Amino acid sequence: MRRLVAITVFIAIIAWVNVVFAAVLPQVDAEAAVVMRASDKRVLYAKNLDNIMYPASTTKIMTLITALEQGDPNSVIVVSPKAAECEGSSLDLRAGDRLTLREALYGLMLVSGNDAAEAVAENVAGSVPAFVQLMNDQAEKIGTIRTHFNNPHGLPDPVNHFTTAYDLALITVYGMQNPVFANIVSTRDYDVHFVSRGGITHARNTNKLLATYAGANGVKTGFTNDAGECLVAAAKRNDVQLIAVVLNSEKRWEDATRLLNYGFQQMGL
Repeated sequence: MRRLVAITVFIAIIAWVNVVFAAVLPQVDAEAAVVMRASDKRVLYAKNLDNIMYPASTTKIMTLITALEQGDPNSVIVVSPKAAECEGSSLDLRAGDRLTLREALYGLMLVSGNDAAEAVAENVAGSVPAFVQLMNDQAEKIGTIRTHFNNPHGLPDPVNHFTTAYDLALITVYGMQNPVFANIVSTRDYDVHFVSRGGITHARNTNKLLATYAGANGVKTGFTNDAGECLVAAAKRNDVQLIAVVLNSEKRWEDATRLLNYGFQQMGL
């Protein structure tokens, strides 16, 4: 009997410790952050989730969604001089390059090519402004209420290009439902092939968590001086898909890891 009582007390203590441990919120450096369960969009943790923020290259999540829904991945796109000269991170595209939309999208997401973003926009919608309108229309359909895009790559626009951690999580949850989207954002290395010139451009994903975090399967990094370091991270364990958004953080990798750990802990994983 004493042994049974001792075992019962021990189990109760362990359960209590687990509850207390689970209740300890993660400490994150980010100005705004959220971790969301994809299946029902339940927010498991939030910090300034509705603050207006600059998304930097996490913008390309919406670019990828729009391109997949409005374009044909097998179509061949042509890189304009304007797209080739786009500043910032680059796939090293040249004016006149021809490649399939699918190849451009891998370059867009893995190395965060701003040149690829403009080339995709021009070829899918006829112009960058027309493509951006499609991005905003789709974002509204997804349910965002504090998001507006003014370009397909995330270069700074202090007035017309913004989002929130919550809206960005919603957008990502939507995107992950598309198997092609999910495959691209979970790819660590990819050889981008061109139709117009020989050779390949090797693309390595800037998302370090794909190689270091168990179950990581996306999504996108971002950085500008105005936005700070940003990261939308995704991970899946036991069919539980989580999305963590970290905006303006000097410790984005640690923040995302803490958020995902906390989220899985809440799910008993």
